[in-house]
Amino acid sequence: MAEALRKLTPVQDEAPEAPVTRPLAPTPLDSRRDIPVVGKPGGPNRSRWTRWGLFALLPLVLAIGFYWYATGGRIMSTDDAYVEAEKVGISTDVAGIVQDIGVHENEHVAAGQVLYRLDPRPFQIALDDAKASLAQTALAIEAMKQDYQRMLSDVAAQESQVGLDQTNFNRDATLIRSGTVSQAVYDQVKSTLETDKSKLQSLRQQAQVQLAKLGGNADVAATEHPQYKQAKAKVDEAQRQLDHTVVTAPFAGIATSVPAIAPGKYLTASMTAFYLVNTDHIWIDANPKETELTYVRPGQVVTVTVDTYPNHVWHGTVESISPAAAQEFALLPAQNTSGNWVKVVQRVPMRVRVDTSDQSLPPLRAGMSAEIAVDTGHARGLPHFF
Repeated sequence: MAEALRKLTPVQDEAPEAPVTRPLAPTPLDSRRDIPVVGKPGGPNRSRWTRWGLFALLPLVLAIGFYWYATGGRIMSTDDAYVEAEKVGISTDVAGIVQDIGVHENEHVAAGQVLYRLDPRPFQIALDDAKASLAQTALAIEAMKQDYQRMLSDVAAQESQVGLDQTNFNRDATLIRSGTVSQAVYDQVKSTLETDKSKLQSLRQQAQVQLAKLGGNADVAATEHPQYKQAKAKVDEAQRQLDHTVVTAPFAGIATSVPAIAPGKYLTASMTAFYLVNTDHIWIDANPKETELTYVRPGQVVTVTVDTYPNHVWHGTVESISPAAAQEFALLPAQNTSGNWVKVVQRVPMRVRVDTSDQSLPPLRAGMSAEIAVDTGHARGLPHFF
């Protein structure tokens, strides 16, 4: 019975047998460091030859290094350099209202191209007034010349009258001795003579004054008279101001900050409207250390690289070196007489002329960071102790 029940009861799964682990064979150890020996083909012999090979190459490396040092050092390089260009604030010396603008932002303009115009009406009115004054001055000068001729005629007439008075006086002076002419008639003739002489003198003085107004030349041309020249100068000034209402480009370049003005805006005299940057005249302003300028001279060849275009190279020459360090122009230069003075290597400004004739190179823009390398042609040479 028990045997039958055991057969009817389901048999549970038996636990799997544990894997049999076999001990690994002992690994041979290096007797010196108790490290397993992996195997070194060649062993100590290879290390020995490598060591001797390195010792043999050491003199050669030292010789190459010494040669490189002695023949090197002819290139002076610095990364304290920036691209610069001629730039000017466009303005005019007359005040007015902007009428129209002839360029757009970042547009390339040619020399003489119209940039913007001011309202010309006030200046045209001033010019017309100056021209009218000039014409009036010319008429006044002609009137002065005619007036002078009239004064000369008056002087001539008065001289005739004085001559007649003198004749009458001389006759009466003779007749009064014989009692033919009364004393009253004699006195009247004498008074008339003196009065006419005074009038003649006055007319002569007036004619001299008028002649002086004509510059001492009664036949002077109206255009040579000082008053005419003064009026003509006012016309020229009015014309100049009218011409300056049209602002043109002083050189070829790129206009920038143009949106700073707009039609209808009032600009005072000499107020900057926008800027013009020259794209043809480019140079590099570098500031190398004073210790790097020992053999740098104007005219030496320079290689220029710009951070914006790392794969392009420009060529140029050293144009000039500043006669003073940059700190000499500082607002508050260093006071080296203080007790806590520390020597600091100064930087000397240097200008490099860049050749931009190669049109295949990308355009340079003012303010870009650059690196320069100057070929001084002077190697370090042997140290002084040799």
